[in-house]
Amino acid sequence: MFQLFYMKTILKDPFIYDVIISGAGPVGLFLACELALAKCSVLILEKAEHPKSPLKQVPFGIRGLSAPTVEALYRRDLLDELKLHKQIKTPHTSSTVPGQPSEPQRLGGHFAGIPFSFDNVDVSQWKYRLTSATAPSLISEMEEIETMLTSRAESLGVSIKYGFAITDFEQQEDGVTVHSAGQYFQSKWLAGCDGSRSVVRKAGGFEFAGTEPEFTGYSTQLVIADPEKLSPGRNVTPAGMYMLSRPDYLIMQDFDAGVFHHSRKPITLEHVQDVLRRISGTDVRVTSLSIATTWTDRARQATSYRNKRVFLAGDAAHIHAPLGGQGLNLGLGDAMNLGWKLAAVIKNNAAESLLDSYEAERHPIGVKVLDWSRAQVAIMKPDPAALSLYAIFRELINTRDGATYFASRVWGISMQYNLPGGHPLIGHSVPNFELEEGMTIGALMHDGQGILLDFDGNASLSAVAGNYGDQIKYVSGRAKDQLGLSALLIRPDGIVAWASDQKADDQEVQKAADSWFVPTESSSL
Repeated sequence: MFQLFYMKTILKDPFIYDVIISGAGPVGLFLACELALAKCSVLILEKAEHPKSPLKQVPFGIRGLSAPTVEALYRRDLLDELKLHKQIKTPHTSSTVPGQPSEPQRLGGHFAGIPFSFDNVDVSQWKYRLTSATAPSLISEMEEIETMLTSRAESLGVSIKYGFAITDFEQQEDGVTVHSAGQYFQSKWLAGCDGSRSVVRKAGGFEFAGTEPEFTGYSTQLVIADPEKLSPGRNVTPAGMYMLSRPDYLIMQDFDAGVFHHSRKPITLEHVQDVLRRISGTDVRVTSLSIATTWTDRARQATSYRNKRVFLAGDAAHIHAPLGGQGLNLGLGDAMNLGWKLAAVIKNNAAESLLDSYEAERHPIGVKVLDWSRAQVAIMKPDPAALSLYAIFRELINTRDGATYFASRVWGISMQYNLPGGHPLIGHSVPNFELEEGMTIGALMHDGQGILLDFDGNASLSAVAGNYGDQIKYVSGRAKDQLGLSALLIRPDGIVAWASDQKADDQEVQKAADSWFVPTESSSL
């Protein structure tokens, strides 16, 4: 039986890919780009017939990109492809510091709808963030991001098939056979980047643990006959929350435990009007409904991100309320982390055990983001206890230390992996050092190699880097601001794997490099 199945597979598609990715959203596309950059063969199977949708465009598709995402795009020479953030002016908020006059300030972000001011953030608290760093956050939209990543993926040789939904798969000892659109495709590895209802997650037997929703959220494009009956901005009422950010775009949160969202009932004009009237306490009249979609704060996470030759990333691995737009950033972080590691294993530049570090590093980050989302929901409820907490958080976020803390979390500045080593920079994103000749570290990472950065011109470090062939690029030279460092080992994803303020010890550097790279056969190690 299996032999017949195998023959059908060969006849249908004789090419065996290194990786098949389920889902051509930003996470799947970015993962494909990372793999193809390392010369891996990649096939993306996407269930949608067409990639474009009004839900991916402004205002529905607008997304905030956090510092790790902005840095990742910069390090792969993709950041300049984003144009929308140059067209949208940074929103302003008013200062609410007691005893001071109210002045317009740049909006840096929010926690549970409570804004914090960009101007109130004390960046001096971030010791390793240089003035040459990329922006801590940017505005983009889903369509812009997908268009950019699709173009890059195709230029690198990635094959994308639209209208190909994965229905099932089987794992063999050395590969995976995927069923899609009545055909069979083979690969060495499979990555599920197919969203919150992931077929790969379900077919792969992954446990998806977490909490059920508190509310049904609504995002709508509509016409309101009497908008003067509503207050602009975000409004918490005894029945929920509504936010009128522009005349034709309304967001609501109805704390119904997610009942309407899970009912899958049509979102009619009458229903939207009923919910809006109940939440706002007015008899406001909706005359036209163009687009409407629902969402919830359901928070779940796969207990494991890997099952043998199958991986999960993005919403397939974790879901939560889209408050602050952290879901996209979390998923792109998954792709950046998994991409270079999986490519290294495929190219025999790393032992398969390296793949265990994907879950070890990314799962705890997902836990923190889900808890951050749950905390926001907890103080957004329309009840006295939540409103009291909301008031306290509002006071805290308007202090300088408070704004700095919330910015570090919302912008991802504080993200750190728990890696071995005593230096405080280890596990953090590498500062964007600007070398004396003008080149930045971010610009030196376009090819996806690791970097051994030597500020002291130590010839022995060049020899250590040479032991790993083209896996590690040796970079020597002074920087405009070296932050007191002498040398660093930087992973292909921009994470510092080793750092020292003193003269580098060759054996120490070699030990750190051996954790992430494999010496070439020609090396003397």
